[in-house]
Amino acid sequence: MFKGQPKGLFALALANTGERFGYYTMIAVFALFLRANFGLSAGTAGTIYSSFLMLVYFFPLIGGIMADKFGFGKMVTAGIMIMFAGYLLLSVPLGGGTVALVAMLAALVLIGFGTGLFKGNLQVMVGDLYNDPQYAAKRDSGFSLFYMAINLGALFAPTAAIKIREWAMTLGFDGNSAYHFSFAVACVSLIVSIAIYYAFRSWFKHVEGGHAKGEKAQVVDTLTPEQTKKRMVALFLVFAVVIFFWMSFHQNGLTLTYFADEFTERSASGLASMPFNVWNLVAVIAIVYALFSIFDKEASQKGKWIGVGVVALACAYLVWQYSRLSGSIEISAPIFQHFNPFYVVALTPVSMAIFGALAAKGKEPSAPRKIAYGMLVAAVAFGLMAFASIGLNTPAFQATVRGGAEETLVSPYWLITVYLVLTFGELLLSPMGISFVSKVAPPKYKGMMMGMWFVATALGNFLVQVGGHLWGPLPLWVVWSVFLGVCVISAVFMFSMMKKLEAATE
Repeated sequence: MFKGQPKGLFALALANTGERFGYYTMIAVFALFLRANFGLSAGTAGTIYSSFLMLVYFFPLIGGIMADKFGFGKMVTAGIMIMFAGYLLLSVPLGGGTVALVAMLAALVLIGFGTGLFKGNLQVMVGDLYNDPQYAAKRDSGFSLFYMAINLGALFAPTAAIKIREWAMTLGFDGNSAYHFSFAVACVSLIVSIAIYYAFRSWFKHVEGGHAKGEKAQVVDTLTPEQTKKRMVALFLVFAVVIFFWMSFHQNGLTLTYFADEFTERSASGLASMPFNVWNLVAVIAIVYALFSIFDKEASQKGKWIGVGVVALACAYLVWQYSRLSGSIEISAPIFQHFNPFYVVALTPVSMAIFGALAAKGKEPSAPRKIAYGMLVAAVAFGLMAFASIGLNTPAFQATVRGGAEETLVSPYWLITVYLVLTFGELLLSPMGISFVSKVAPPKYKGMMMGMWFVATALGNFLVQVGGHLWGPLPLWVVWSVFLGVCVISAVFMFSMMKKLEAATE
């Protein structure tokens, strides 16, 4: 899985892991913070939340255009510095008045712009590592590994957000002020990120200017205007579809978090409580990777025995954790957000193995086809949510009976399962989409086109607020059915355009 990859991939991936850890620590509690600190309605909080996500994914277009002119490395460094300023401002507890609201909005703009300079350009640099012919066949698997690294940061973020907030409250801070300690984590994570970037810069410095040496002369001279047009059309068709995936997927930080907070059982005991401990999930990840090393035909005998030892230790740890259980634990709504990155990290080797086997037989689906399948899988996830919500109160009524006999709650395993299905869709769409852009984008527009990928994501994130506005008087199954329908329609459109999309990669 890791064999044959350029070593620059691992340095860039770890630099991104640090930044993503801070970002997802903030996101894990941000929607709840907006409602608790400023007394906002679900819809208003949803509008601010989705507008911030839009900024985070819109600014990469500007960052990409700037990087095409000034170089990717300079923009990545500037982005980290600007993000740091934004998170630092967000970390200051200013209360719930007008000054606090204005300061928060200013912080969000800084974070969004800094992310725009950092995120897309880092990914273009990853893509340019694979312009070297010796790595070209590893592009899709490389982006899968890069995406896995992003989610390593996201895996620990919800637990960090909750634990740090609890720690702040033990120091005497009130619940709202304690949120700011979770935001401060991002400042520390960015310091780690920039340290990794410069410590291993020699591994990827040759792509900091935007293109690997010699690539421009080789590719641009052979790309005709007709080929350029064909590629641009294919890219914009993909961009149009992913808007609706992210509109649906990023409900995880809004309506799915509302659902976790208002409609999901708030405690668990025994075996059911174990998935809510992030270290138990880490043990499961260790088992998955160790099993792959055991059954890897190319692994050495020593490597296989190490894998056996890791499996034994991880299983022993899980048994020990189970033996220590007593009573029930409280389930905090943000903790559900660690299941998506857990599944990404755990399932990436499975996904790579499946597609690797298909590729060996010449049957691997194209990147556009994987994206279309991802939309269908996302539709299944929201179908499960609609089914789980039949017979539940409306959110408006639930708010009036919270804690009473008329309250309707469901097992946390519904959300855990839905996050699993959504992750399958994400693995089919997101890393494959980024890989597709890095491969198909005309070289002189590569930064801009990676930016346009994020603009499409930004538009989807802005539409996330639709869930917040639906949250209230409508039956929950209706809310989820809206996203189910959007995903199905997008998949049908994608399949109808498949010949045009696949032709662009030839």
